[in-house]
Amino acid sequence: MNIRKNDTVVIITGKYKGRKGRVLEHKPKVSRVLVEGVNIMKRHTKPSSSNQSGGIVEREAPIHISNVMPWCETENKPSKIVMKRLDDGSRVRIWKINGQAVD
Repeated sequence: MNIRKNDTVVIITGKYKGRKGRVLEHKPKVSRVLVEGVNIMKRHTKPSSSNQSGGIVEREAPIHISNVMPWCETENKPSKIVMKRLDDGSRVRIWKINGQAVD
């Protein structure tokens, strides 16, 4: 999985198809990502010492990584990311659509 934190992704299937957002958190062990502004859930919380008011809290829920695709800003369309090894032995992420480095 070549998606990392702070990458821009687009949702390709499901209820939120077509929405773009930034990856807030990547959970590789369960193959899920948290995308900003997508899959919002409401959590009812009781008042406690750390949360005086309680009430309804809205936050993002994780979605499966197969439902997102990285968004290439230069081409303005989604593209896969591939890993390429350079001559000095380091690895870089490269857009498959145009061959430029991601970072």
